[in-house]
Amino acid sequence: MTPSVKVGIIGGTGFDNPDILKNRKEKFVSTPFGNPSDSLILGEIDGVPCVLLARHGRKHHLMPSNINYRANIWALKEEGCTHIIATSAVGSLQEHYKPGELALVDNLIDRTTNRQQTFYDGEPEHPIGVCHIPLEPVYCTKTRKLILEVADKLGMPIIKTGTLVTIEGPRYSTKAESKMYKLWGGDIIGMTQVPEAILAKEAAICYANIALVTDYDCWRDSGEKVSVPEVMKTFAGNVSKVIKLVLAVVPEIRRSNWKEVIAELKDMQQNSVMLPH
Repeated sequence: MTPSVKVGIIGGTGFDNPDILKNRKEKFVSTPFGNPSDSLILGEIDGVPCVLLARHGRKHHLMPSNINYRANIWALKEEGCTHIIATSAVGSLQEHYKPGELALVDNLIDRTTNRQQTFYDGEPEHPIGVCHIPLEPVYCTKTRKLILEVADKLGMPIIKTGTLVTIEGPRYSTKAESKMYKLWGGDIIGMTQVPEAILAKEAAICYANIALVTDYDCWRDSGEKVSVPEVMKTFAGNVSKVIKLVLAVVPEIRRSNWKEVIAELKDMQQNSVMLPH
């Protein structure tokens, strides 16, 4: 029997509009890890049950390092989400990742230092054991493939790969840092994929992130440098593409058979936990 699907949608900067869901209702929840960034917005896209969560809160009051990523992912897991489609605004570290374009991330470089990256921390009422979760691949291969297929059907250009450098923030990089990340092989840079993608894998949820390139960071010797006004202007001008893609992807998730993928994720997660003995 094919398992039923429920899609969590994590809205990043500029993408947390509940109007994308039909039959909406708001649900306030708490978790063993505290409260998520905001209430959950339950609803449907083309008959598919979905849960929308604003990563930074709907008032955008949470800076990246203060987001309760564990509570966010745990809440979506408890709500029964089999998939998470996340969105984020990112800067470009390569000339061919142009502002206004979409990129489907397939790898990460972690430069954060202050974030809880596991549910298995030994605290009371938290999962027992130590979880050594494998992160190759970081993202759900089948979900990424489906997104690329839908984008192709829509005639929507999307960069098919991308290594995303996640920095602590909330400050932007220095020029020296930006050039270093570029030399490391980073393609784009953001502040929220770690530990979000890691926790989704620990939770055995099919996770993918659609990144919208908003700027060229600050590594170039000419042109505009990254700034809040520039980021928000570019995102506002292109967020409709992200919404269109998400609205088209969700029904296709329901049409696919996820039994094997979900079973493999759960087996991988269980086999990654070392229990005390």
